[in-house]
Amino acid sequence: MDIELTINGERTTVEAGSADDLATVLRQHGYIGVKCGCDGGTCGASKVFVDGEVRMACGMAPREADGSEIRTVAALGTQDDLHPVQQAFVDNFAVQCGFCIPGMIIQAVALLDSNPDPSEREVREALSDNVCRCTGYQKPVEAVLDAAGRMRGEQSVAADGGQPASGPPQPGESAGCCGGGCDE
Repeated sequence: MDIELTINGERTTVEAGSADDLATVLRQHGYIGVKCGCDGGTCGASKVFVDGEVRMACGMAPREADGSEIRTVAALGTQDDLHPVQQAFVDNFAVQCGFCIPGMIIQAVALLDSNPDPSEREVREALSDNVCRCTGYQKPVEAVLDAAGRMRGEQSVAADGGQPASGPPQPGESAGCCGGGCDE
């Protein structure tokens, strides 16, 4: 069957088999940021925006999306100009194997669109249906909280992921040593 979709801003017609789910169709057409972790819509790795709402593409019949606008993680930013959430995941070392990260980023963007100043608990709740076996969730939670601050204009991050220096150290102040005996 033919399905009409707008994927990441481009209107297209895709072929979908009767046994395919939306994640399979998207991946067959090159949208490999959509991951298939469970084939049933329970792991969170296949999250995409469907008409502005977060949906798990695995387990979703393509005909349910016919005529819809689909946004994948690839639509959020480019390698040279990442979305603040994507950049915060990189800067906070929240990406380990990377398999679940596209779904987490989609969910984080949705959370911050609706709640620009979430608590740690709200971030944990928002990410709770994203199965991750590598990170223990701490770094992704920190990344979302960091992204929230960036998007509100309250903080910036140095190129190496650390906090930017506010100027040269004053006499008697450490130059930002990591604690390894280099406080001179």
